[in-house]
Amino acid sequence: MRHIPSLPAVRVFEAAARHENFTKAAAELGMTQAAVSYQIRLLEERLGVALFRREKKKVVLTDAGRRTAGETSRAFDVLDAAFSALRAEDEGTLTVTTSYTFANTWFAWRLGAFQMTNPEMAVRMLTDDAIVDFAGSEVDVGVRTGQGDWPGLTSELLFRVDFTPMCSPEFLERHGGSLKPKELLDIPLIGPEDPWWAHWLREAGIDVAERPPRPGVRLGYQAHEGFAAMAGQGMAMLTPFFWRNDIAEGRLVRPFGQVSSRGWGYWLVYAEHRRLVPKIRRFREWLMAEVARDLKQLAASAPPPDQGMS
Repeated sequence: MRHIPSLPAVRVFEAAARHENFTKAAAELGMTQAAVSYQIRLLEERLGVALFRREKKKVVLTDAGRRTAGETSRAFDVLDAAFSALRAEDEGTLTVTTSYTFANTWFAWRLGAFQMTNPEMAVRMLTDDAIVDFAGSEVDVGVRTGQGDWPGLTSELLFRVDFTPMCSPEFLERHGGSLKPKELLDIPLIGPEDPWWAHWLREAGIDVAERPPRPGVRLGYQAHEGFAAMAGQGMAMLTPFFWRNDIAEGRLVRPFGQVSSRGWGYWLVYAEHRRLVPKIRRFREWLMAEVARDLKQLAASAPPPDQGMS
């Protein structure tokens, strides 16, 4: 069993001995001179040895204090080196967790750009739709979908989740080149069991009756559904933000101007006590800027709200 005096008092002694000045030690430690003097007195009483001699307007280390000061400073150097190594290791890797859809439709295409601007840092992405416990894992930041209310985490909105039907140009051409919302009830849909379909159709003024799920392709993830739509397999309900490049390059089309939402969003999340960690701050700034740029470009290319609705 170690018989170590109060560590706060030892820390105060090390600074006071190094400066041989209580006022300078107080300034370094963010304390008052009186608090430094009090901690030294407690330490001397605990040890039963005088560490400083109080002389006119100054303090001087005793022989015992000088012997102890050297060993104490070396011990703090060892501690500093140990924790510096941990800080360097932590700063050397950024671990990001996110959902399968966000990773495959947007994030994986851009994460390399962040790593290139931070070459000293390794970036690791973990893809899992399960919610990660930040307290019990090595995860630094996450991108989650929901309402933004996760206890113990800081949540910053990246963008709202909205959705609208999309398909390949060839698929649309096979079905007359244009569609009305009610015609969606009679054409092949990708993921027809998705509740987004009924929500969007009701907002488009179509009375969707309760009935057994329609036959159709079921792929489970929006990432898969978007690629199936590009392959001409049907109409998919997709989030325009994720498919902006495919729309711009003609692999997908938006037959309707209406975009619906159910109030969810994608959020950047991280532990509240780590908000000032440099690598998290740099990643946050980069991600916010990337998302803002894509949202601006998406808004400029959006079709008129009434397109295809007459």
